[in-house]
Amino acid sequence: MRDTVYFVAFDGFADWQAALALCEIRRPGDWEVRTVGFSRAMVTSMGGLAVKPDLALEEVELARAALLIVPGGHLWLRDEGHAAVELIGRVHAAGAPVAGIDSGVLALARSGLLDRRRHTGNWPGQLAAQVAGYRGAEQFDAEVLAVSDDGVISASHLGSIEFAREVIHTLDLYSATDRADWYRLFKHAQLPPWCVGEAVAA
Repeated sequence: MRDTVYFVAFDGFADWQAALALCEIRRPGDWEVRTVGFSRAMVTSMGGLAVKPDLALEEVELARAALLIVPGGHLWLRDEGHAAVELIGRVHAAGAPVAGIDSGVLALARSGLLDRRRHTGNWPGQLAAQVAGYRGAEQFDAEVLAVSDDGVISASHLGSIEFAREVIHTLDLYSATDRADWYRLFKHAQLPPWCVGEAVAA
């Protein structure tokens, strides 16, 4: 049963980038969110939050994985975290989607998943410059802040809302109408009917 969303936590992870997505994942109560570290030792986020991972990477249950989220952080810019890159490949091969935002997209690229899938990132050229063997330049879409293709979500550091939208869609949270209302609310501050009642429909 795929009932668990795994979130990779490490020293210096960008804590705000997936925060909105995680809140929406937990809201219906159907999914369990578990933090995964390189060990179970406490880590500190970029914003100073102390997080004790629920699991180490090797403890992830592939059969329960509904999604793996990889946030940004300087770790990926230093070409570290290879065990997490391997986990990304294993989770996707087991049939679950994976999602990366900001420099977390570098980890997706190092797993090889972006070579033949439409994707985006922080700027054109970053992946080719920082990921040896990257062959997906023709698939890079600089016109979007987030995109999903064949079970792989990628997003720019400027696209936290769009990243959350892709996660919500991938996990089939809410109806299509409610998802559209949600995006307009958080992106454009347009109140949906369920916020203001019948006055909006009038």
